[in-house]
Amino acid sequence: MTTAETATRSVVVERELPFPPEKIWRALTQPHLIAEWLMKNEFKPETGHRFRLEADWGSIHCEVRTVEPNRALSYTWDAYDLRSVVTWTLTPMESGTHLRMEQTGFKPDQPRYYGGAKAGWPQFIDKLEAVLERLD
Repeated sequence: MTTAETATRSVVVERELPFPPEKIWRALTQPHLIAEWLMKNEFKPETGHRFRLEADWGSIHCEVRTVEPNRALSYTWDAYDLRSVVTWTLTPMESGTHLRMEQTGFKPDQPRYYGGAKAGWPQFIDKLEAVLERLD
């Protein structure tokens, strides 16, 4: 196989948010808050925890890989024949937090998944920001 045949693509969304990392962490790890901006779930911020994200079109099977409170979170994101990883990185700044979301693992023959993620993640993060604005 050539490198081009095995190469994968990633979707990255970065935002500077006027909230402390602790507040963003809550919205990334508390199931009732995740349901407000992403999907219904039974998430627990514990390495190895398996959970599903539920949408009207089906389920995404996930497993928590990394938990560094207020700093980094990653989990697998497996739906149909897509095997990917979502990683959240929170970097404190004077004005709040730099949030970075990266979903890796899109194969060249998965343009529909890649396009869906490119379009979907900015919308999910807009919803995340709305949740953060109303949290105390």
